Formats: sequence, C-alpha cells, structure tokens
Amino acid sequence: MGKFQREVPDTLGGAQQRNNPQPCGYFNDRSRECHCTQPMIQRYMGKISGPLLDRIDIHIDVPAVNYKELRAGSEPESSAKIRERVMRAREIQLQRFASSRSRLYCNAQMAPRHIRASCELSADCERLLERAMTQHGMTARAHDRILKVARTVADLEGAPAIEPKHIAEAIQYRTLDQTFWA
Repeated sequence: MGKFQREVPDTLGGAQQRNNPQPCGYFNDRSRECHCTQPMIQRYMGKISGPLLDRIDIHIDVPAVNYKELRAGSEPESSAKIRERVMRAREIQLQRFASSRSRLYCNAQMAPRHIRASCELSADCERLLERAMTQHGMTARAHDRILKVARTVADLEGAPAIEPKHIAEAIQYRTLDQTFWA
C-alpha cells in the first residue's frame, strides 16, 4: 500500500485503497470530523512533490456520498449515454488532429504548439485563466494542463470554442494545487 493510501474495509470483507489528502483520512468528510492540524496536513502533503502533482491533469477531492444521497430516487446518467458523449468527443479530437504530422489522437497528447493552435481563448477566458494563475501561483505546466482539460470539456459538450465555463471547470479540477500547494 502506498504512502498516501489507507485500507478501508469494503462490503465483501476485503479491503480497498483510498487516497487521502491528510493523515486521518477524514478531510472534507461530512460524516466524520478531521482533527488534523494545518501543519500536520502540510507535512503529510509535503510527501508528494509539487512537480509530480503538476504532471497530473486532473486531481480533485471527491467526498464520500452519504446514505440519503445514495438512495435518492434520482436517475443518474447511464453509462451508455456517457460513452456516447465520450465517443463523440474522441471523434472530434481525431478530426482535429487528422491533418497534423504528429500522430495525435486526443487532447492529452497536445504539445505547446498544438495547444496554441487548438485552444484559442476569448478575452473573458484569458482574464479568467490569468486570474487563476496569478491567485494560485500555478505553473506553466498547470496552465497547459488547464487548457487541455478545458478543450476536452468543450469537446464533450460539442462546443467548437472554449468558453469561460470550460476554463472555470478545468481550473476546478486543479483543487489540490489550490488547497495544499498554493
């Protein structure tokens, strides 16, 4: 088991691994209280290097689902519908890179020159991204990852251009940058 994981019993009597942003594992848990101090959390998170985390496109905190939400009568989006949307987005990306000499097939593979060509931003998008970069001290690598993710979010929506809402969503997927390394 890795340094940032703890075993959690699962319903079949085995164990599953859960990544935790701090020692006790209850950060942002609505049912249990975290008693870790800020220095404890910083020391714990210091075990993961900022440059390593910077290389991960999406990292978010996903709180446990409480029982009432789990049993609510709302119908979640089906896997088949999600798959359809993903397949449409992948087709958009294949078409985007078809004329490229590089053998790209998805946004995650874009190099900086591809990002410049495929991720044109409006003035509103530029301001939003600049503000996030400045306020959170994000790196050039984080900038490029945000643009790749924003392009993918726009593709999933079928939008031809990246909009401020796509940039905002991509920025939200960098929450560990903002929470623990800012």
